[in-house]
This record gives sequence, C-alpha cells and structure tokens, in this order.
Amino acid sequence: MNWVSRKIHLYNVTMGLYMLDWWERYLFNILVLVLLWFICYNTTRSASDLYENHLKSKVMFGGNIGFGGKLHTS
Repeated sequence: MNWVSRKIHLYNVTMGLYMLDWWERYLFNILVLVLLWFICYNTTRSASDLYENHLKSKVMFGGNIGFGGKLHTS
C-alpha cells in the first residue's frame, strides 16, 4: 500500500465513508470540494480587498504601516 492509497484509506475511515455506496461517496466528496473552493475563493478575495483598500496606499505612497500609522524618524 503506497502513501496515497494509505491517505485515501485514512480519509475514508476517518470520515466514515467506507460504509457508503460509491455514489454517496462521490456526492460527499463533491460537496467537500465545493465547500473548500468557496473557502479558498472567499479567502483570496478578502485578502485582495484588504491589500487594495488598506495596505496598497500605505506601501505605495511611503506611509508607515506599523505603530498605528505614526511616522517614526529615527
């Protein structure tokens, strides 16, 4: 048993998929993949918005990001 098949077996046993029919396993896996896609999509979208709205102007125009935006000249 190679590493990939061991991980698939562990996933099936941990999630209880070994007792389901083949079509139920496929349906469950599709739902998990859609959920992961939504999580990844929304995370990258919010990170992009954070960069565009808050960090880009401070980095591009020489503002100081740390310490509440106070300029430290030492």
